Order: sequence, then C-alpha cells, then structure tokens
Amino acid sequence: MASGNPILHMMNRVSLVKQIVIGLVLGIALAWLSPQAGMAVGLLGNLFVGALKAVAPVLVFVLVMSAIAQHQKGNEAYVKPIIVLYIIGTFLAALSAVIASFMFPTNIILVPTGGIDVTPPSGIVEVLKTLLMNLVANPVNAIANANYIGILAWALVLGAALRHASEGTRTLIADMADAVSTVVKWVIRFAPLGIFGLVASTIAETGFGALVSYAKLITVLVGCMLFIALVVNPIIVWWKIRSNPYPLVFTCLRESGVTAFFTRSSAANIPVNMALAKKLNLHEDTYSISIPLGATINMAGAAITITVLALAAAHTEGITVDFWTAILLSLVATVSACGASGVAGGSLLLIPLACSLFGISNDVAMQVVAVGFIIGVVQDSCETALNSSTDVLFTAAADIGRQRSNGSL
Repeated sequence: MASGNPILHMMNRVSLVKQIVIGLVLGIALAWLSPQAGMAVGLLGNLFVGALKAVAPVLVFVLVMSAIAQHQKGNEAYVKPIIVLYIIGTFLAALSAVIASFMFPTNIILVPTGGIDVTPPSGIVEVLKTLLMNLVANPVNAIANANYIGILAWALVLGAALRHASEGTRTLIADMADAVSTVVKWVIRFAPLGIFGLVASTIAETGFGALVSYAKLITVLVGCMLFIALVVNPIIVWWKIRSNPYPLVFTCLRESGVTAFFTRSSAANIPVNMALAKKLNLHEDTYSISIPLGATINMAGAAITITVLALAAAHTEGITVDFWTAILLSLVATVSACGASGVAGGSLLLIPLACSLFGISNDVAMQVVAVGFIIGVVQDSCETALNSSTDVLFTAAADIGRQRSNGSL
C-alpha cells in the first residue's frame, strides 16, 4: 500500500511476522528494564485482545452466513474430513500425554483452592448438555457472549434460508462480509503493538520465578504439546497431502501460533486464522466454517492438559493406573476437551471429571485445578497456540489434499 508517510511506508515494507517478533523483543526488554513501564503498556495488549474478541463473533456470523448464502451446487464446503482430523488429532494428543506421563511420572505440590469460585461439571453428560444448549441459544446472546456453537448454528440456518433470497440481498450480505473482513485486517495490523503490550505486562506482573517448583510438570506439558505440533501433526498432514508437511506446519505455527500464544484466546485468534487461510488460497466456503468450529472443538492442547494433570494427581495420590484405564482416560479427555469451550474455566475445570476415573476426591482434584491456574501463564499460552494453529493447519491439509486429488494443484 502506497503512503506518503515514511513511517507507514517503512512498516508496510516489513512483514507482519517480523513486526510481531520486534514487538516481542521490545516487550521483554521493557519488562526487564522497567517492570512498572511494562505494566503500564499492558493496556495496549488489552486493547488488542479486546478488539479481536469483539470483532471475531461478528466476523464468524457474517462470513459463514455469506458463504452459505452464496454457495452453489457442486461447490462443496468439504468440512466433514476436517472434523475427522480434529477428532483424530485430539485423541492422539491425549494418548501422547498418557505415554509421556507414564514415562515421566510427576508428583505435584497441592495448593489451597481459595481463588477458585466456579463449579466443575459433574460428568461428560453435563458437558455435552451445555454444548447442546449453546446450539439453540438466542442468536443475539450467542454473538454477545461469543458462543461460537450458537453463532455457527444460526449462521448456517440463516445462510441456507438466504440462498433463496434476491440477488440484491445476497450481494448486500457479501458486501457486509467484505466490510467486516476489512475491519479485521485493520485490527490485525496493530498486532505488533498488542504483542508488545502483552509480553511486557505478563513478564512484569508474573515473571517466571513462581513456576520453578512446577518445572517438571510444565516440562511434561510443554513437551507433549511440542511433540504433537512437530511430530504428530506433521504425520497427519503428510497423510493428507503426501508431501513434505513442515513448510505448512511452520507457516501455521509462525503466523497463527505466535499470536495465539500471547492472546491466550482461540476466539481472539479466529480473525488471524481467517486471514492466514485466505493467504494460503484455501476454499472460503470451507475455512469460514471449519476455523470457527475448530476454535470450539479442536482442543489437542486441552486434552494434553486434562490428561497430564489428572495422571499427575493419580501419581501424587499413589494410585496405579493400568493400561485400559489409561486408554479410557484418553477417550474421556478427547470428549471433554471438545466440550471445553462450553465450560467456565476451560480445560482446567474438566480435570476433576478425569480425576473421577481414578476415584480421586473432588477436594483433591480442585487443588490440582489450582495448580493449573498457577502454571497457567505457560500452560494456557502453549495450549492456545497448539489449538489455534492446528485449526488452520488441518483445514489447509484437508483442502490441499482435496485439490491435489482432483488434479487442481
């Protein structure tokens, strides 16, 4: 974009990823040199995340509705194979976490639960019930509360109904989708400033000294997530595209995972993933549905968190877990993780559900949840980065695989 302003001209010449890296480095430096200044610039990060969270529900609703309204026969959205990849990836993440927990058993220091004032779900049935109720939520409330299951449901229904509307109406909806997408581009341009503020305030406020006592637990968690991101996911992608998966994997981690790591919100990262999917030339009918759906049900990171902390609780309590119980835990973690978005507190509040498989009392399980909140500055960031980058990775793998099988690539 041409500009008479030399500063804007210079910014346009530097890629957004490089600008984000610069913001990251400057944020670390500021927090180290002046923690008070680091706390102060945290407002920039809060504004950036707030803007992303505000625009994401509207973007998903309008974009999905427009894609369905403009959909023509023979122009398949190809979402079902992506959902299969989401489920396979989440289950393999839980299974990998089980194996890692057996190889590196961890004792944890349990802490009081005074800071936790939410009630975990009593079972998988309650989790699934919450998801179903979200499905039929009032559309206005769904958008206001960022209930993406409800947003998707209403966007699909209205989009299908509008396929029979006049050409002018469908053009108006398409123009609205383009307008919201433009607003998203404007917000994303501020990502370097947002990352700068988030990094500076996070390091200035928490540091990492308090996490030393939980270093082994964090190592197992992060190690599992890295294994999924760099080994398991590439194998799944290779299975779909039959070529070197790492260029695509690293692109998704760099352009989606880095932003998600610092925003710590899959919902806030939906616009980033949408922009990346468009940059990768993916089918809009596909990614406009699969990416917001992935932000709701594609939860490999959550499955790892639930599994590792539940098995750490079992090991701390001296409970021996046999093979078949471990497999059952993987299945429970997979289903629970898919429903994590419908539960206040996310994946951490589903740990008591997994602990119940081993007969661990709710009091002990909630102490483990408190540990999860302590290490959350690392755990939640890595979990969100894995979850969100995998949304666009699996969408790209399925879409590229389809194009190659059809001979269009």
